[in-house]
Amino acid sequence: MKSTHKIIAPLVAAALATGLVACGGGGDDDDTPSTPSTPVTTAPTQEELVAKAVDNIQNVVVIYAENRSFDNLYSDFPGIDSPLATATYDKQVDRDGTPLTSLPPVWAGLTTASAQFDTTVPTVATTATTGMPNAPFSINETYPGVDINAVNADMWHNFYQNQMQINGGKNDMFAAWADSGGGLVMGHFSGNASKLPLWQVAQKYTMADHFFMGAFGGSFLNHQYLIAAAAPVDPVTSANSATLNSHVAILDDGPQGYHLSVNTSATGAASALTGPATSIFKSNGAQLTPDGYAVNTMQPPYQPSGNKPANDAAGVAEGVLADPTQATTLPPQTGPNIGDYLTDKNVEWAWYGGGWAFQLARATNAAGWVGSDYASVGLQSDGKTPFVNFQFHHQPFNYFKRFDPTTAAGIADRTEHLKDGGVNGEQFIADIRAGKLPPVAFYKPVGNLNEHNGYADVLRGDQHIADIISELEKSPQWGHMLVVVTYDENGGIWDHVAPPKGDRFGPGSRIPAIVIGPTVRKGYVDHTMYDTTSILRFITRRWSLPELPGLTVRREGLKANGVDQGDLSNTLDTSATAAS
Repeated sequence: MKSTHKIIAPLVAAALATGLVACGGGGDDDDTPSTPSTPVTTAPTQEELVAKAVDNIQNVVVIYAENRSFDNLYSDFPGIDSPLATATYDKQVDRDGTPLTSLPPVWAGLTTASAQFDTTVPTVATTATTGMPNAPFSINETYPGVDINAVNADMWHNFYQNQMQINGGKNDMFAAWADSGGGLVMGHFSGNASKLPLWQVAQKYTMADHFFMGAFGGSFLNHQYLIAAAAPVDPVTSANSATLNSHVAILDDGPQGYHLSVNTSATGAASALTGPATSIFKSNGAQLTPDGYAVNTMQPPYQPSGNKPANDAAGVAEGVLADPTQATTLPPQTGPNIGDYLTDKNVEWAWYGGGWAFQLARATNAAGWVGSDYASVGLQSDGKTPFVNFQFHHQPFNYFKRFDPTTAAGIADRTEHLKDGGVNGEQFIADIRAGKLPPVAFYKPVGNLNEHNGYADVLRGDQHIADIISELEKSPQWGHMLVVVTYDENGGIWDHVAPPKGDRFGPGSRIPAIVIGPTVRKGYVDHTMYDTTSILRFITRRWSLPELPGLTVRREGLKANGVDQGDLSNTLDTSATAAS
């Protein structure tokens, strides 16, 4: 065998010699110690800083108000990228597409005395609202005495009508497809910097000026999008068709379209100037799509519900179920929601419903059942106490089978997760002060404090939420908290910014959103595109949850239209994270 040691030996010798020189062993006696090398550190990337900022959040609090477009309250908020005063927008057109010569009257009257909490608010009848110019207008400048302290007429905010009003992004048919609110859809409040409590909060923290409602339409569907990012299902079958058919939308553009068929012979069908759109559709207010999605208000299958308690087999009212034979009682839902995924990860959460215990106590049996004060507005007979005004369809988890009050598991889940917020938020505030909020908490103010047109004013609700923020800032949990204050939908009110194209169900019109917390950017306006489901995206990211199917659909729908949806992480101050 051929030896290799003659080749290896010189190489080893050379290596040893080199090593000695490198170690300072080249023959001198210098024992000076070598200078230790400085470790090389790499600055964290922006992505790493954002991830750290997200992980730093230990409590997410969502406060869900009602029915205001962004322009309605914040049209001139400093730093927004499209102030209404300098914006361009399309004039409102009539039902036939021709420009309106003026805005329609407010058919129901702008204000009525019986609806007010502030008795100094003047009554503005329909006749005082005729001939308004075809343009956005300041309500408080046009009608002195009618400001954010006034309860104004309500306006349509339904699934199909919202899409017809948006009209492919032109936002030019809000007046055409309005009901009794008429031209009020174009109204906004001005001068809010000095009088709107949440304006000051928004200036202190982060205002999101491209935040859109999760779904087209009203409260029912948008509350479902807040927790599930999906429309509930109520398919029409051969067994229930006789009951449900009259609740299915009749459309001109197919089962997945959005153009409601108009009865052209109906009074007011020709023009918005001759009457509201209230009775001109062949399926006005239909709750169901032709393929079985519930998109307008349905009632929970469990009490408290807008439908009376069901009777058991013996004919005795149970007091815990809503009558399932009523067409508007939604069957218990079995699809996933964010509560399911949080529970599966052992993350505590709760929905605090304003007036929940108050209303639940009234759902005892069919004979003694008392519905909501929804039809009663303003003050009670003592002249100082507001009606509680509880809304059943504002309690989204009460539609899910997991919370069935006839089962032990359902009762346990209701007790743990469906909390009473108190008639004036007092129960929610008690948990804030005690530092007992779960990692994820939703708070829904009761009706008279939620800012909904028709039964609430802006000022009282805004002050209530600002007071809640003040309590949160003093909470022992504040140091690692993220608070999102937003609105469920626009309340039928016009906004000049077109929503991006997403999927079949949304997003809808632009709404205000304020992000609050000790590690949130201060005095910042975030131009990132968000919608209601961005809240779910943040929760999903923070606790490493599976992506809800509806989030996938929305993300892919927006992406297909060239839009990247944010998850609220851009509102966090990463400079604070870098220093920690």
